[in-house]
Formats: sequence, structure tokens, C-alpha cells
Amino acid sequence: MEGTESKAKGFFGKLKDSVDDREEQMHLLGAMVRLGVVIWSGFIITLNYVELPMIRKSPGGDITFPASIFTGALATFGLTTSNSNGNSKKEQKPKT
Repeated sequence: MEGTESKAKGFFGKLKDSVDDREEQMHLLGAMVRLGVVIWSGFIITLNYVELPMIRKSPGGDITFPASIFTGALATFGLTTSNSNGNSKKEQKPKT
């Protein structure tokens, strides 16, 4: 009966069992870390704009760093953010 106890596996143990290839494990772990960074930076940016009753916001908070981290992490997934309103120079017709 002593050998029948199974040791509880953590997250990395389950990951190792479910994915055999080490390179695939690293890709999956890397994607999870990048997703965590996107969620964290998005949360920080959101806190800058949302007013919570128990938390006092400091005036003039600078969110440049979390915004750049957010944009960079989104870019690793192939997503881009833009501030274009559809009036780029390519779309404008020359005036005659």
C-alpha cells in the first residue's frame, strides 16, 4: 500500500506529461508568460482610467511604461494597436 500513493503534480509536471516535445513545452510556457504580461499591463492601464471608491488616484499618473509593455507584448502575438482614424496619406485623394 505504500507504493500506491501518487504524488500530486504541479503545473510544470502536468505540462511535461501533456506535451512530450521540450521545444513545444517552451513555446507553450513562453505564450503563457506573454499572456500574463498582457493581462498585467492591461490591468495597470485600466486602473489609470477607472475610479474605484476605496483607491485614491494620484494626479497626473504616467502610464507610458505599462502602455509600451502592453504594446510590445501584443506585438509578439501579431496584434498591433493604432491611433489612425482612417485618414492616412495613402487614402487621401489629391485635390484638383
